[in-house]
Amino acid sequence: MRPRASTFLLAALLPYAAQAQTPSEIETLLERCAALGDASARLACYDALAKKAPLASTPPPAHAAPGSQPAAAVIGSAVAAARAEAAPTAMEAVKEAEPEKELSRMVQRWELDQPSKRGVFSFRPHHDTYLLLANYSNSTNDSPFRDTTPAGLKSQRVELSYQLSFKMKMMEEIANTPFDLWFAYTQRSFWQAYNRSASSPFRETNYQPELIFSSPLLVGVGEARLRYVNFGLVHQSNGQTSTLSRSWNRVYGEIGGEFGHFNATLRMWKRLDNAKSDNDNIDINQFMGHSELRVAYRNAGHEYSLMARRNLNTDHGALQLGWSFPLRDNLKGYVQGFSGYGQSLIDYNYAQMSIGAGVLVDF
Repeated sequence: MRPRASTFLLAALLPYAAQAQTPSEIETLLERCAALGDASARLACYDALAKKAPLASTPPPAHAAPGSQPAAAVIGSAVAAARAEAAPTAMEAVKEAEPEKELSRMVQRWELDQPSKRGVFSFRPHHDTYLLLANYSNSTNDSPFRDTTPAGLKSQRVELSYQLSFKMKMMEEIANTPFDLWFAYTQRSFWQAYNRSASSPFRETNYQPELIFSSPLLVGVGEARLRYVNFGLVHQSNGQTSTLSRSWNRVYGEIGGEFGHFNATLRMWKRLDNAKSDNDNIDINQFMGHSELRVAYRNAGHEYSLMARRNLNTDHGALQLGWSFPLRDNLKGYVQGFSGYGQSLIDYNYAQMSIGAGVLVDF
């Protein structure tokens, strides 16, 4: 019997199964259940009968033949047989089912669809959060500290570096538009933790708050998808004064997309305070450029990342490579390499190469 016909017959039998009370009525329905060709439909029919069968403890009628079994026992045997027959069919269906699609990292982090939304004031990751237990640089930039430290700062080439980064949605679907308002914060520090002779100072700390208007995009070809567009205002400074002060303010536009295991973001910015006469880093665009490209490949718990900046007029820029790999739960090993200008704000016009290793938190 074809599955569709079995379904119709099952639908017709269920009302009678619900009303059946006597063994003779149940035996008649058992025969009809057995006639169902589809194993799942047959099992459902038997289950319906079992719910309405007389209890096994009820004594059989006086005229019952010796050795006859209560109807409930008969149904129990039939149900067990039907389940045994239906089990292979169910297993085959599980094996043939398509694998569940991998969740989009961008969709989850920016809450771009309804299932991923968590409302306002919930923390989400922004940039990477990591700790480099040892970060080796091929050269040190001590000249900015000579005017503020009598003996100067004699930096060691190996230091500890870490970055903390998160964001939080402040408003959702502003004025019935698809735009959400986010606040983001990133802090990166370079700590001369192993420089005991200089009292292990923090050489540099950069603070970066942002306001971001984010909207999902519905653009794609094949597996390639543009996921979001962002418009932001970002302030970055090192919190210092006098000749050590470094800061700038920018507005930017950013798009993000995914293709299989790859994801990429492109950010382009315009500096707002470049004309200030008291600016300590008026030429920062010459070294940091006007745009930044980030590309990452994720597979089997590993992530390989690239960050690139370039000013095409001055040929200055930077390249950063990263590799994270599984250790335990959300904790990953992390290796980072950097070459170019602007590893920190105090080094915006200083070129160096560095490599570091530590751990990264993937949440």
